[in-house]
Amino acid sequence: MKYTELKDKSTKELLEILKEKKVLLFKLRAKLKTMQLTNPNEIREVKKDIARINTAISNHKSKA
Repeated sequence: MKYTELKDKSTKELLEILKEKKVLLFKLRAKLKTMQLTNPNEIREVKKDIARINTAISNHKSKA
């Protein structure tokens, strides 16, 4: 997910996406602990997506 895709979305949409990504991160970490995760780089990508979403949310707040 790129930042350019996120900057045009509303704050409400961003918060929904953020919630979904946090749930996904929780599931991936659980899979990692139970040795079911095949690609540990997925965790890194989800964390970066969460950071991008948080950046877009903060930019929306600063513009308002």
